Amino acid sequence: MGAGTVAAMEEARQVLARLARIEALDRRSAPPDEVLGELRELVREAETWVRCERDAGEAADALVRCRDALAVEMRDEVALLAG
Repeated sequence: MGAGTVAAMEEARQVLARLARIEALDRRSAPPDEVLGELRELVREAETWVRCERDAGEAADALVRCRDALAVEMRDEVALLAG
C-alpha cells in the first residue's frame, strides 16, 4: 500500500468518525451551533480526503453532499435566529 493510499484511508476514517459524532449530536437534539461546528469540520476533513484520493470521484461526490448538508443547516439556523 502506498503512502497516498494510507493517507486517504486515514482521511476517510476521520470523515466517518465526524459523521458518527454528527449523528450522535442529532440523536440528542444538540444545539444548532454545535451541529454546525461539526458540519464545518466535516467539510474541511472531506476536502482533505478528496485531495488525498487518486480517484477522487466518490470522495468529491461525498464532499458535495457535505457542503449541501451544511448549507441546509446554516439556512435552518438563520431561520431559527430570525424567528
